[in-house]
Amino acid sequence: MNRPMPNLDRLAGWLAAASALLAALGLAAALPPFSHLQHPLGLLGAPGVPHALAFNLFGFVLPGLLAAFVAVRLRGRLPDMVGRAAPLGVWMLAISALAFAAQGVFTLDPAELDGGRSQWHATAWLLWWLSFAAGSLLLGLGWRRPAFIALGAVAIVLSALPATWLPGPLAQRLLLLAWCAGVVLASRSR
Repeated sequence: MNRPMPNLDRLAGWLAAASALLAALGLAAALPPFSHLQHPLGLLGAPGVPHALAFNLFGFVLPGLLAAFVAVRLRGRLPDMVGRAAPLGVWMLAISALAFAAQGVFTLDPAELDGGRSQWHATAWLLWWLSFAAGSLLLGLGWRRPAFIALGAVAIVLSALPATWLPGPLAQRLLLLAWCAGVVLASRSR
């Protein structure tokens, strides 16, 4: 009996989201002083933190590479009539995914937050959310997909709200959820 192969694109999207979320939840639970409401997510991958390598691999690098795969595959599925905005949006999503992966390579150093390593991590984080927001908006507008427009708008709002209204660590977690939703949505889009 021949069983159909699972849809690799859909599987990659779900695996990316699951890996990022499970790493964030599971490895945070293994580190009792860590609080999702008080600490940046990158702290789980900082030098000297238990299981930092596992977090960097499964929390940032693997999800980012899978999301980049999803974006490249989505580019191949776009209809010819979508114009220029949608393909540009997909490439921005691919850049976002690679920047997400880079956060696991350039780890946060809590002992030197203004140091070179932390600055590279912060730059990757900034590139991640900016290209996610722009890519989602361009893809959504060019392909007439309101869900992508909404995700792009959410990313902008979450990043623009003052910390007194929405603390940074909480905004970061909500942004991660939006990004994961975008990766899954991109993996399912036809």
